[in-house]
Amino acid sequence: MFEPAYIETIRSGRMKEKIERALEMLHSCSLCPRECGADRLAGETGICGAPADLTVSSYNDHHGEEPPISGVRGSGTIFLTHCNLKCVFCQNYPISHLGNGERVSASRMAEMMLALQRRGCHNINFVTPTHYMPRILESVKIAAAEGLNIPLVYNCGGYESLEAVKLLEGVVDIYMPDIKYADEAPAREFSSAGDYFERARAAIKEMYRQVGPLRIDDNGIATRGLIVRHLVLPCGLAGSEKALKFIADELSTDVFISVMEQYFPAFSAKKTSDISRKITKEEYAEVVGIVERLGLHNGFIQGDPDIG
Repeated sequence: MFEPAYIETIRSGRMKEKIERALEMLHSCSLCPRECGADRLAGETGICGAPADLTVSSYNDHHGEEPPISGVRGSGTIFLTHCNLKCVFCQNYPISHLGNGERVSASRMAEMMLALQRRGCHNINFVTPTHYMPRILESVKIAAAEGLNIPLVYNCGGYESLEAVKLLEGVVDIYMPDIKYADEAPAREFSSAGDYFERARAAIKEMYRQVGPLRIDDNGIATRGLIVRHLVLPCGLAGSEKALKFIADELSTDVFISVMEQYFPAFSAKKTSDISRKITKEEYAEVVGIVERLGLHNGFIQGDPDIG
């Protein structure tokens, strides 16, 4: 029978150690590559704008994720506020930029997870979890003691601290990071993160080391592994070929990828000419062609549930 990774980590006592180390990272915050040094436990907020306490925008069963994540009963999605990437085209800017949500305790977050499990959700899906990682670990420990036993999905922007990702070994079952950019200039211009690709590469390689390729059960539901998301941007600004070549060459052509076409100029993107429009069908088809040429045969493209 499947057992989520965090069950054994809690049983062995390692979760307590992980929580302690993670909380230390909040004193002079180094939870993401910005390493802004804010003492969030003392009430300071860093570049992400997040307090030390969990702040949740909403939680629900979500049916719009990739098929092995949503399945038939939905993914138990918890939308967390704030973000360490202030993308000018953010489609969730009221949550990620403005921080619209409610502060909750780790115990309350645990109740949310258990409620989603009772609804029949296939997993617990933390959306934008990077800057709340220590509190998430606390809440998982509480929820597991009350019977949580479904996989955890770490649904992040890809701009991750390698140290923080290493702490998640034995806790996260499914990693679902973005690769937003492969080139320094657009990463700096649109997300103020010129080192994005360097950091994302290191983090995603560590994620893959921990969980390996995606494993899907007999019902078509993911239980463990990696899915990499790549949003196609106008004018080739996502550096799609370089990003996808990294996956094929440095991870595996077996990695599941999700090539997304839903870009639109949200938030302040309309003020920037290069990204002030939706992508064209031709731009999306070009990226799909790169996927095929590189031999990436697992995953999802828009309008087709399976690349392979």
